Amino acid sequence: MGHTATVEAGSGGLTATEHRLANGLRVVLSEDHLTPVAAVCLWYDVGSRHEVKGRTGLAHLFEHLMFQGSGQVKGNGHFELVQGAGGSLNGTTSFERTNYFETMPAHQLELALWLEADRMGSLLAALDDESMENQRDVVKNERRQRYDNVPYGTAFEKLTALAYPEGHPYHHTPIGSMADLDAATLEDARAFFRTYYAPNNAVLSIVGDIDPESTLAWVEKYFGSIPGHDGKPAPRDGSLPDTIGEQLREVVEEEVPARALMAAYRLPEDGTRACDAADLALTVLGGGESSRLYNRLVRRDRTAVAAGFGLLRLAGAPSLGWLDVKTSGDVEVPVIEAAVDEELARFAEEGPTAEEMERAQAQLEREWLDRLGTVAGRADELCRYAVLFDDPQLALTAVQRVLDVTADEVQEAAKSRLRPDNRAVLVYEPIATDEESAQ
Repeated sequence: MGHTATVEAGSGGLTATEHRLANGLRVVLSEDHLTPVAAVCLWYDVGSRHEVKGRTGLAHLFEHLMFQGSGQVKGNGHFELVQGAGGSLNGTTSFERTNYFETMPAHQLELALWLEADRMGSLLAALDDESMENQRDVVKNERRQRYDNVPYGTAFEKLTALAYPEGHPYHHTPIGSMADLDAATLEDARAFFRTYYAPNNAVLSIVGDIDPESTLAWVEKYFGSIPGHDGKPAPRDGSLPDTIGEQLREVVEEEVPARALMAAYRLPEDGTRACDAADLALTVLGGGESSRLYNRLVRRDRTAVAAGFGLLRLAGAPSLGWLDVKTSGDVEVPVIEAAVDEELARFAEEGPTAEEMERAQAQLEREWLDRLGTVAGRADELCRYAVLFDDPQLALTAVQRVLDVTADEVQEAAKSRLRPDNRAVLVYEPIATDEESAQ
């Protein structure tokens, strides 16, 4: 059949086996007979970091084009067939990958595999000017609805552009710019597909109530004849110094409901022990209503209505610690910022308590269990670790690294990285609306 299996490895009763087709497609299977459903997840190793200047947004545009028909499936047929069979589906794009996924009744698994193979192998047969223009408009409208015309919608794009310098592969977000979306041609899209949408640039995971032998036979039947492609360029280097070296700052005056302080801190790359330590530090400081920042700003000082601190894990560039505080009433941002810096300095000096460590590790462990607890979540995690770290088995054991991190390592992560000279800051100041000005 043109595939080889790796040795099984497991955690908590979960197992996964890996196979590889002759054309390079990696296949990961994980049996779970608890419920009669099966999840299919396909990760392509392409995201916005692979785009070039002047053609941003192509990876995300292609996420939409992949639902516009293929050689044997016309128009919205992919949606209609999956949903008509009782399944659900979607796709997403990030800096580092594009993924497509279906969760089906187990007896409809073959349909999902045929659909994914048809668009991998024959999308270009259906890609024309009409579908290109249709989805270009859809993506532009998505940008308006999610970025340009909602309160704080520009924050992610602005902070990313501050945190990663001009020319860095992560400087722009996956949504792309309006100008670049307008400039993209049909031939740009075709070339992008030929380069990245190949079996040897993808990982297919199938999790749930499956029979491995028949599942692999279907994979071979539908995907095995799709040719690989060897012309993919290596992604540009995303490495940067450990810290920014200064505080970068931008004030945004927009029609927002309240003042806001947002900041991005440069943190270690995903897959490292240092990144896990940083994750625990952010969890203690801002991971939920028991965190230090929430207790200080929302409960005690009552200067904020919301306060959170989370981690955007990235494998090909420094990760980002994401601070988000919305102020209460007429409180000024400098008051919030001073309190945040005070709490970060105290944490760097004292480190987490034993109780905070236990709670933070339990919180991250629960989140990990939640991801693996559904067939769709486990399929996604298996693909993630296969594409980004070349080992899907890590998905089943990743939490152990977090549980092994010490309080001293968490304190060191805060001391070395959560500093004013290692952040990009965004301050939102409300402006009066036309209606308010007229009163």
